[in-house]
Amino acid sequence: MNQAEVGKLINQMRFKVQPKAWKLRDSSNLNQGLRGRLLTTRKTVTELIQNERLELSYPRGIVAREYTERLIQEAVAHGDKHKPTMELADWWLKDKSLVHKLFKVLVPRFKDFDSSYTRFFHGPFIQQLEDPFSRPRVIVELKGHPFPPLSYSNTEVNRGLISNVLLAEARREARLREEFSKSQSS
Repeated sequence: MNQAEVGKLINQMRFKVQPKAWKLRDSSNLNQGLRGRLLTTRKTVTELIQNERLELSYPRGIVAREYTERLIQEAVAHGDKHKPTMELADWWLKDKSLVHKLFKVLVPRFKDFDSSYTRFFHGPFIQQLEDPFSRPRVIVELKGHPFPPLSYSNTEVNRGLISNVLLAEARREARLREEFSKSQSS
């Protein structure tokens, strides 16, 4: 396959894949380089398919989301009769019962989707004193899961943030000035 054909395949993906490699830390695969990073990601993708919602560090969440999206996209596009897709699912999902879940539960759920198959929420950042390398947390979940919705959402405005407090106060002052100028002119 030449580079032009690979470029066509990448452009057909529904989900944007980040060009940079994230630094993922896992003590069991720490000294294995790229293979260790893939094994760590494989474990995370397996857990995401199994549990349908995970809380992860930001880099691991981004990478797990990308690979999970691609795995589900291939399964939806080709089905369980396509040998390369079955090999892909067999490698990425360590628990072989999850291959059945992918094709019998998730593919029917996602076959009519025209957007991404996952949601990505930024969780609260908790600085832990014993871990100087703690990172912001994210929640990655499969759409259509059976769990209750998260009470935290990226779309909700957080009125307590200093920038939002300052903007609200500036809007209030501008509105008061405008009302005052209208009352003076009439």
